[in-house]
Amino acid sequence: MQKSNILVIEPDEARADNIVWALIFLGYYPQLWNPSLVADSATQDWRAVYVGSLDDRDACRGILESLEQHSKQLLLLVAADSPQATWLTADGSAYSERLELLEFPLRYERLADAMRGLHARLSGGIPGPQRLVGSSQAMARVNALIQQVAPFDSSVLVLGESGTGKEMVARGIHDCSPRRDKPFVAINCGAIPAELLESELFGHEKGSFTGAISARKGRFEMAEGGTLFLDEIGDMSLPMQVKLLRVLQERMYERVGGNRTLRSNVRIIAATHRNLERAIVEGRFREDLYYRLSVFPLEMPSLRQHLEDLPELITEFNQRLLRRGLGGARFSGGAMQALRQYGWPGNVRELSNLVERMAILYPQSEVRASDLPEKYRGAHAGEEVAGGSLLAMLDEHPPTLAGAMLETDMLLPEGGVDLKDHLADIEVGLIRQALDNTDGVVAHAAKLLRMQRTTLVEKLRKYGLQSGAAAH
Repeated sequence: MQKSNILVIEPDEARADNIVWALIFLGYYPQLWNPSLVADSATQDWRAVYVGSLDDRDACRGILESLEQHSKQLLLLVAADSPQATWLTADGSAYSERLELLEFPLRYERLADAMRGLHARLSGGIPGPQRLVGSSQAMARVNALIQQVAPFDSSVLVLGESGTGKEMVARGIHDCSPRRDKPFVAINCGAIPAELLESELFGHEKGSFTGAISARKGRFEMAEGGTLFLDEIGDMSLPMQVKLLRVLQERMYERVGGNRTLRSNVRIIAATHRNLERAIVEGRFREDLYYRLSVFPLEMPSLRQHLEDLPELITEFNQRLLRRGLGGARFSGGAMQALRQYGWPGNVRELSNLVERMAILYPQSEVRASDLPEKYRGAHAGEEVAGGSLLAMLDEHPPTLAGAMLETDMLLPEGGVDLKDHLADIEVGLIRQALDNTDGVVAHAAKLLRMQRTTLVEKLRKYGLQSGAAAH
């Protein structure tokens, strides 16, 4: 599928740019729909189509039917808040079993999961359950709990700091459950204004409020038969908590502006980084809703609590980068030691972002402690920068020079020495020699010093040596 084009039908220019660049970022080849190119587009073997905020249902249906004349069993990515989502996901729709819904603001993780699901459908299978990465005792316990609770319809409350992987837990439970063939629908309760959340959850009828130009399904309807993931439930307003509690108790609801009662058959998984018990005491969360949601509480450990999983996590993130066409990041022993001593307030999500950043900055070389962003370096940066560069210099220079350095500069004075400053002086001296030998050409000096050009440029700035270096 990666070699096939993905057609993007989205009149909203900002969203079109968003989805196109996200698909490119993941290694796909999207093309924007252009009504003037209908004939050319229809003859291509499109393997997937993104459908956005088209207001004209008949026009959308016509486009899809035209495309399906050449692309059988067309796979769809559909914006969850688009007018088309309602009829495309309706029972009996020709497309309901071969589409993935996308929430906006768009998240790369969700888009990657959606593409994985489409890949599975393309090969005639379903996406298999994903085990959370990590061999530590903490992660083994989480994986065991997922397997235990998945077969049942009990409500699950996933607790933990931001970035620990709460949505991955929810998806793991869904993928291991009997509902795996039905939709998994997620909604961030904290990202949607309180006055709009009711419509987002339960849907609305045409004309029920200003701007409701057509009827629309809510997340409960979209998730019918499957799993509804209520992320950041702790940020939900009290009035909305009352309405949600009623639905959970009675398994029935009405669309906003409607009077027809709809039955709900969904499994509820909620998540929050907030302390709900404290919120109950402070009057910000309903106690009865808390007990309704937390039939099976599952707490995600922070990354600080399972740092022994760092190598496995980095390997996993590198594999994901390789699948997207990027090289992985290789960390030196000093860099790994620095990462183990960092506090990781952003948890696994922060680590994923760092691995990707380092893979882009240092695609062909090992990432040393000195190459890490400053806040990750800790006390290991100076030691590895100086010591590592010194060893590289000794390898590069002839034995006579190395021997002279060992006989003179390496002798410890009687009064002791500031090792960090002393090694920095040696590093400056060798950088100057490399620049002199290459007529100040930074790129050539970097080769002599066996480091990335960008790393040498940083050192030149650090030691104030820019004036003696050429820009190329």
